[in-house]
Amino acid sequence: MDKIAVLIPCFNEAVTIEKVVKDFKAVLPEATIYVYDNNSTDGTDEIAKRAGAIVRYERQQGKGNVIRRMFSEIDAQCYLMVDGDDTYPAEAAREMVDKIFDDHADMIVGDRLSSTYFEENKRPFHNFGNSIVRWSINKLFKNDIKDIMTGYRAFSYRFVKTFPILSKGFEIETEMSIHAVDKNMFVENVIIEYRDRPEGSESKLNTYGDGMKVLCTILRLFRFYRPNIFFGTTAVVLALLSVIFFIPVLITYAETGLVPQFPTLIVCGFVMIAAIQSFFAGVVLKTIYQKNRQDFEMDLYRVTDDFKRKLSKDE
Repeated sequence: MDKIAVLIPCFNEAVTIEKVVKDFKAVLPEATIYVYDNNSTDGTDEIAKRAGAIVRYERQQGKGNVIRRMFSEIDAQCYLMVDGDDTYPAEAAREMVDKIFDDHADMIVGDRLSSTYFEENKRPFHNFGNSIVRWSINKLFKNDIKDIMTGYRAFSYRFVKTFPILSKGFEIETEMSIHAVDKNMFVENVIIEYRDRPEGSESKLNTYGDGMKVLCTILRLFRFYRPNIFFGTTAVVLALLSVIFFIPVLITYAETGLVPQFPTLIVCGFVMIAAIQSFFAGVVLKTIYQKNRQDFEMDLYRVTDDFKRKLSKDE
């Protein structure tokens, strides 16, 4: 088991990967540097090897797929994940790692948005998207993570080994943040100095396509983690619509004894039935969710015991 594993997912980062590897080797000399190449065509893997990194491969395209592979293959007391584009400062790594060891935190978030991100990032829609995602998750999930989509994070062993990765692409950071909040993991923020990509290095993030995937991920995870609120709100909206359209029918019936808008009455009945179904779906799914939470807590105990056994073997 490594003491510290620096994980660098890469796709065509030949311009910057050598500097990133060397910077983190200098700041964390005791760490093992892993570069996971995701079908690069510019020689990223060979450059990383020459810089001193252990290079492995993930053939399924997408950052989520790469992180899934890294988390499953590597055992470490502390994991530090960073992008290979040289936008995150290696100087912050020691503070982030120390918080995992000393504070027993589960996830440390490298917070770009509280420092230089909005000045350094030259893509205004990226800035706007990060703000929207942070605001929506903080409101929906009642948390205070300062930077939801940062690629600079540190993790404990128990976080990595209990995190079920479902996302395939850049929405993986959003999934990590929501998982940590929902499972009551200990999360801390470390403010970092963000710098834009150097000349010749291009972002792989599609502002609109990946942005929509992130928003859909938030909605999907909100439905999964907060089913009572999601389906309860849906039930209230459907019930209100049913009542609003039913009132004119009721008034006409009270005045004339007739129901000329019979199709409207039928639709109102079906909409109210849908509202009742949505309400009870939320109740049932909430019960299932509570059972999953109990199972997760037991998994934490098992992972902690496994961690202790591996540590004792290494000693």
